[in-house]
Amino acid sequence: MQANITRDEAFLLLKKYNKDPFHIRHALTVEGVMKWFAKEEGYGEDEEYWGIVGLLHDIDFEEYPKEHCIKAPELLREAGVSEDVIHGVCSHGYELTVDVKPEHDMEKTLYATDELTGLIWAAALIRPSKSVQDMEVKSVKKKYKSANFAAGCSREVIERGAEMMGIELSELIQKTILAMRSCEESVNEVMKEYE
Repeated sequence: MQANITRDEAFLLLKKYNKDPFHIRHALTVEGVMKWFAKEEGYGEDEEYWGIVGLLHDIDFEEYPKEHCIKAPELLREAGVSEDVIHGVCSHGYELTVDVKPEHDMEKTLYATDELTGLIWAAALIRPSKSVQDMEVKSVKKKYKSANFAAGCSREVIERGAEMMGIELSELIQKTILAMRSCEESVNEVMKEYE
């Protein structure tokens, strides 16, 4: 798997089209989550690649929300990013905005965890710690069941993603919490420049 772009170049490309700290934090979180899952799922040698796909997955969302995953290929091709990365990025919009099906384990992981990281982060923000370090699966599941909580995070996509990955929803939540814990400190460090 080739990305044709370094991690630092990918971050600069992300920042070219994304200025909102919320979107930057989400991209960095998904990058960290993807790298954690790469190691967890036996793709450690592709950890950087999985991370780059996670980092760039919402590249077009801020400037082109109505063309999410439709505008992305153009922006990524202009930067010389590989078709593998483009397919990975677009696949997380499967049946929402595009017909690009997640095929590789990496794509299924992105599809399953993207919305879930948003929901877990929203749940963390209302905790006294404002952190995922003390987050429990049962706390997430309680919020998950409330349709009004983090309403923009599609439960249907999360459940379909867990199914694609062949794991139970509880296991997906547990693993995603662990993945978010692994990168929270480094994400917070980068986000200091946005305060």
